[in-house]
Amino acid sequence: MFERPQSGEKAILLHASPGGTPHLNEREEFVELAESAGAVIVDQLVSSRRRPDSRYFIGKGKLDEVQKSLGRHGAELIISSAPLSPSQERNLEKTLKCRVLDRAGLILDIFAQRARSFEGKLQVELAQLRHLSTRLVRGWTHLERQKGGIGLRGPGETQLETDRRLIGKRIRQLKERLEQVDARRTMNRRNRMRAEIPTVALVGYTNAGKSTLFNTLTEAGVYVEDKLFATLDPTVRKLELPDNGEVILADTVGFVRDLPHELIAAFRSTLQEAREADLILHLIDASDPNRWQRVRQVNAVLCELEADRVPQIRVYNKIDKLDRAPRLTNNQRGEGRAVWLSAATGEGIPLLLDAVGRRLSRKKIRGTIRLEVSQGRQRALLFDMGAVLQETGADDGGWLVEIELEEHDFHRFMKREKLSLNVLIEPQRDDSAVSA
Repeated sequence: MFERPQSGEKAILLHASPGGTPHLNEREEFVELAESAGAVIVDQLVSSRRRPDSRYFIGKGKLDEVQKSLGRHGAELIISSAPLSPSQERNLEKTLKCRVLDRAGLILDIFAQRARSFEGKLQVELAQLRHLSTRLVRGWTHLERQKGGIGLRGPGETQLETDRRLIGKRIRQLKERLEQVDARRTMNRRNRMRAEIPTVALVGYTNAGKSTLFNTLTEAGVYVEDKLFATLDPTVRKLELPDNGEVILADTVGFVRDLPHELIAAFRSTLQEAREADLILHLIDASDPNRWQRVRQVNAVLCELEADRVPQIRVYNKIDKLDRAPRLTNNQRGEGRAVWLSAATGEGIPLLLDAVGRRLSRKKIRGTIRLEVSQGRQRALLFDMGAVLQETGADDGGWLVEIELEEHDFHRFMKREKLSLNVLIEPQRDDSAVSA
């Protein structure tokens, strides 16, 4: 039986896709991922099979081609860009006599290399164990399983069952530790809310320049390198705005196409900074020819995190590579909608700070909220906040509550209480309020 080697960085990349031949930019990104993990790429093969084979994913002809390439280059690892089922990975390893990894496993390996903080290491280990729990059988093919029949019954618990039990126990321990970390993070977030300090979250596709911009704005000294997932650990710093206002700037982990669900689940508490933010700065690499595809992919992850309703400013970075001048475009209300800048040279940074300041200015919203009978808690909270101007009873037993509230406090209240903006009748914005 095949015994899996424990090391080996010489890799053959297998560009495959469930729908046929992968696009060129997808293949280029896959190469970057493999190089970021430290793989030495000795060959690249492209599979154009439209319908995956249930046993190997690739066809017999491509399998023979991979086997010949292994012998020719002495590679020890096959990395597939397509997601492989546990049985497909196992069958490929048995046939090719080498380690086989898919894209999700590759990203998990990169995250394991990059994690530095206690929380980051816990999150990565949790994601790896969740991924491994479905693939346990691959690592124990050399062990006899429990059998039935006279003379064939094994011990009370097989090695595979023991490992499954131990992994389940470790997953529970990691969840408990992460819940404790999340509780501290939530407490810090609540303290910032009580202090009325707005939070701004930096999000974007990996390698768009988030950490560079974060360092430029806050002088935090976050590690920066031109590679995918250079930094994983979230960093939070105070940022002074030109109008003497103060905000909390949070740098989050970079997104990528088809980010493994195990990672999204494990990093949910970290990415909660984006969900609970008052404003999101969506960083985009302006020099990337596929930037619109990247924008859609980031927005898809934000939607999955329920952060798609947070106000957003698009920040087009790396204009120094395009020889373009910095500029700012506004929406119909005169608020910053998009900023073109260079985080590396500092061009356009004043425009960004001005746009953030205007977006977070203390404008007031005045209108009437319709609350149901079951929403007495929300009614009491509005009174506690001093937001109620007048209240009348509704025909269905609910309330029509006229309120006046600062805009960011209003949106924060609606989001925290999971209220739809449809409950606000005749909204009016009071722009005469003095900005913070």
